[in-house]
Amino acid sequence: MLTFLFSSKGKLNRGLSVIDSYLLLKQGSEVTEDEFFLACVLGWCVEWFQACALLLDDIMDGSHTRRDQICWYRRPEVGLRGINDGILLKCHIARLIKRYFREKTYYIDISELWNEIALQTSLGQMLDLISSHNGADELAKYNIEGYRRIVKYKTSYYSFYLPVACALLLSGTKLENFSELRDILIEMGVYFQAQDDYLDCFADPNTIGKIGTDIEDHKCSWLIVQALGHANINQIEVLLKIYGKKDSASVSKVKNTYSTLDLKDMFSEFEDRA
Repeated sequence: MLTFLFSSKGKLNRGLSVIDSYLLLKQGSEVTEDEFFLACVLGWCVEWFQACALLLDDIMDGSHTRRDQICWYRRPEVGLRGINDGILLKCHIARLIKRYFREKTYYIDISELWNEIALQTSLGQMLDLISSHNGADELAKYNIEGYRRIVKYKTSYYSFYLPVACALLLSGTKLENFSELRDILIEMGVYFQAQDDYLDCFADPNTIGKIGTDIEDHKCSWLIVQALGHANINQIEVLLKIYGKKDSASVSKVKNTYSTLDLKDMFSEFEDRA
């Protein structure tokens, strides 16, 4: 499983962010081999958490491909056993942290950080699933505030805040002194997810390594939120009727509506502001 998950086209950005952040924090001081090793351990913990999140998310979303290959749970020898594989990945994070950090003064802080991030990510996943499975009634309620709430908990905390928070604790810093930094990292996560939503719809699957299914899965994405905020009554009625349907004709109609509303240009403006 680990060979499958980590020998593909993943860039390991989250894990490398732990190391890069730690080295920046230690500028002007010598980083020992042991200190660098501990940063690597935390980096791999972040990557294992990411693998767990993606593995379980693919199952819940019924995804077909990830990083240009078939999803782990869709392999004939895996199936729903993939749920337990995801749980095993998460459990081993706690074991690694206990093994390498139990004698450190910040052991309680780093354990509490990981517990909190796991809870926040699970809550974000729940919000995402609830919004995706309630049909047209829920679609009518989609707005930017709800979108930001989903992204904040499902993606931003573990993808952007967690790597930097690990580096801060490793360098002997208290997290409460960096609440403004946390807020900035959360905003970076919102931009990242909006970009991912855009690519899910408009990018070539061969380029991004997965087949986008946000429209079929009734996702509260950046695109649908913007569409509902700028569409006229007739366009909104069309979206309420066909968004979330899995047939190719409905998906094409949604994408055509996005194009009519100039969402590509709108996203470019959003990128410039970000």
